[in-house]
Amino acid sequence: MVKSIFINFKKYWFLLTQLISRDFKVKYKRSVLGVVWSLLYPILMMSVMAVVFSQMFRFKVEGINYLVYLMTGLIMFNYFNEASTTAMSSVITNFTLINKVYIPKYIFPIAKCMFVGINFVLTLIPWIGIILLSYVGLGEYTCHINWYYLLLPYIFFCMFLFTVGISLLLSCISVFFRDMLHIYGIVITLWNYLTPVFYSIEILPKKLQALFELNPLYQFLSSARSIVLYGKCPSALTLLIIGVIGVVTLAIGALVFKKNQDKFVYYA
Repeated sequence: MVKSIFINFKKYWFLLTQLISRDFKVKYKRSVLGVVWSLLYPILMMSVMAVVFSQMFRFKVEGINYLVYLMTGLIMFNYFNEASTTAMSSVITNFTLINKVYIPKYIFPIAKCMFVGINFVLTLIPWIGIILLSYVGLGEYTCHINWYYLLLPYIFFCMFLFTVGISLLLSCISVFFRDMLHIYGIVITLWNYLTPVFYSIEILPKKLQALFELNPLYQFLSSARSIVLYGKCPSALTLLIIGVIGVVTLAIGALVFKKNQDKFVYYA
């Protein structure tokens, strides 16, 4: 299935671009600022979260810039959240198209992940801006700019593979079990609290820390934060682990999707 995805990528590239273009038009229809919201949203969200957690609840992480710590967690988790949530219903909402012509059904969840991925890339602009501003007094501590930043695309790509794999699983399950569309909202909320987006894992007991480290999203977040906040290169083992997580999750999602996609028409 994974091999066929890449083989058909070129064949159905035009359709894929049209689906992504349609999502952009729908999302920003009648919006005055349009795509600019992709830049404003993380800034506004970061501002609100920073006030709530750093001023009201007094969250902080010793020795690093908490604003960058928080924003790194927000933009990465929000990508996974939005991509997996929208991809979950992508097959269901395109049943009319699927029943009329032959289209590889996996193209719909992948298109959603890529669409949200474009927004994710745009959010990196204000993120980098916040990092640079830390050098002129934004926050108590400065960040670190180094050659390890070249590893960030690899980390983000591994997270993309993981997200696509989860999205394929969710989009398949939701066809047969529509309640998943509602249950996943609870699951992703719980997942958010189990991921150190706004808090440090160091505040937890040692036994719980080991358990939380099994969270794949923790591995992606901590790898990016190691580079940006601590100026350290993630270990070779960590880089290998996140690569394996991405590839294995994609393979499992693709396999489950392939085994069940022919049954989709019976649940339209």
